[in-house]
Amino acid sequence: MTTTSLLILSVILAYFGVLIGIALTTSLRSNPQSFFLANRQSPWYVVAFGMIGVSLSGVTFISIPGAVLHAQFSYFQVVLGYLLGYLVIATLLMPLYYRLNLVSIYTYLGQRLGPWSYKTGAFFFLLSRTVSASFQLFVAAKILHLGVFQALGVPFWVTAWLSVFLVWIYTFKGGLQTIIWTDLWQTTFMLLAAGLTIGLIQTELNLSFKQLVETVAYSQYSQIFFWDLNDARNFFKQFFGGAFIAIAMTGLDQSMMQKNLTCKTLPEAQKNMFGFCVILVLVNILFLSLGTLLYAYAGAKGITLPTRTDDLYPLLAFNYLGQLGAVIFVLGIVAATYSTIDSVLTSLTTSFCIDFLNIQQRPTLNQPHTLKIVHLGFSVLLVWLMILFQSVGTGDLITNLLKAVGFTYGPLLGLYAFGLFTRWSIRDAWVPLVCILAPLWSFILHKHSQQWFNGYQFGFEILIVNGLLTFLGLLLLANYGKVDKLN
Repeated sequence: MTTTSLLILSVILAYFGVLIGIALTTSLRSNPQSFFLANRQSPWYVVAFGMIGVSLSGVTFISIPGAVLHAQFSYFQVVLGYLLGYLVIATLLMPLYYRLNLVSIYTYLGQRLGPWSYKTGAFFFLLSRTVSASFQLFVAAKILHLGVFQALGVPFWVTAWLSVFLVWIYTFKGGLQTIIWTDLWQTTFMLLAAGLTIGLIQTELNLSFKQLVETVAYSQYSQIFFWDLNDARNFFKQFFGGAFIAIAMTGLDQSMMQKNLTCKTLPEAQKNMFGFCVILVLVNILFLSLGTLLYAYAGAKGITLPTRTDDLYPLLAFNYLGQLGAVIFVLGIVAATYSTIDSVLTSLTTSFCIDFLNIQQRPTLNQPHTLKIVHLGFSVLLVWLMILFQSVGTGDLITNLLKAVGFTYGPLLGLYAFGLFTRWSIRDAWVPLVCILAPLWSFILHKHSQQWFNGYQFGFEILIVNGLLTFLGLLLLANYGKVDKLN
C-alpha cells in the first residue's frame, strides 16, 4: 500500500468513526417514530443545510465539474428551474403532507385514488431510488477501490460490501433521528473538499483571488443561457425540466420529503425549503466554478484530458494535486455520496414497511425487529446492484442519471397531478398499466425525437412529457360522475 493510500484509508476510518459516534449518541432511546420522523423535533436550519448533501450526491460531485467542458454553465439553467419547483413544493405539497399528518407521502395516493394507485406510486419510488442509490454508491466505491483497496489485491465485491456496511452500521438503529445530524457533518465536509480543491488550484496556478474570479468569469466555459430550440441545453428545456425534476425528485420523493417532515411545524418546514434554495444556488455556482478551474489547471499544465469528462476530477486529484489533493477528493466524494445514501436507505425501509407491510396498522409485528430486517434487505440489494454496474460499465453520470429520472419519476408526477388538480375518482385497478405504458411511450419519443420532430432533441423535459402521458392516461380512467372530496 502506498503512503497516499494509507493516508486516505486512515482519514476515511476516522471520518466514519465520527459518524458512528454521532449515531450512538442520537440513537439512544430510539423507536419506530424516531426512525421514521425523528419525533418531528428537527431544527429547520439543520435540515436545510443537510439536504444540500442529500440533493447533490457523489455523482454530482464529480460530474458537474466535468460536464462544464461540453455543457458550460448551462446546468445553472436547471438550478434556476429547481427554484420554481421548490416554490411549488413549499406552497402546495408541504401543506398537504402536514395536513394529512403523513409518514409515507404515498399514503396520500391511497386516500385520494385507491390502493392500486398507492402501491404503484410507492413501487416507482422504490424502483427509482434503489437503482439511483446503488449507482451513486457504486461511483464512490469504485473510487475508494482504485485509491485504496485495489493496491491490496482486494476484489471490487469486497469494497462494495464494505461500502454498504459502513452506511448500515450508523443508520440501522436511529434512522432519521441519526441522519439529520450525520448529514450536517457530511455536507460540511463535501463543501469543504470543493473549496479546498479550489484553493489548491489557486496556489498551483499562483492566482490572486481577483484573478481566480476572472478565470471563471471570462473562461470559454462560462456561458449560462442557450436559446437554440434544437439544442438539449436550451433554456426553456432545462429551466422547466429542472422545475419538474425538483418537484419529482424532492416533492414526490420519500427520501427528501421525509427529512422535511421531521420539522416541528409546517412554517418551519417551509423555512427549511426556502433556506435550502439559497444555499443550493451558491453551492452549484461553487461546483461549476470548480469545473472551470479544473480545466484551466489542466490547460496550464499541459495535461491530456480524459475521454470521459467524469474522469477529470479524479485524474487531477490522484495524479497532479499531491497527497492532500487526493485525500480531499476522496473525503469529498465519500461525504457527498453517503449523505445521499443514508437518507435513501432509511426512506426505502420506511416506504416498504409502511406502504407494503403496513407496519403502523399491524401491532402484531415486532416493529424494531422488522425495521432491522428490511433495512438489512435493502442494504444487500444495493450491494448486488453495485456489482452488476461494475460488470456492465457506465457512461456519462449526471446526464444519464437525470434522464433516467425522467422515465421513472414521470408516473409519480402524473399520479399526483391528477390527485391534486382534479376532483374525480378513478378506476383504480387499471392505474398500474397506465404507469407502465407512459414511460414506455416516453422512451420511444425520446429515442426518435430528432427523426420525428425535425431535429428536436428531448432533454430533461422528457419528465414533463412522461408525467403528461400518465395524466392523460388517468383521465381515460376517471369516473366523471363521482367526485372525491379529499382535496
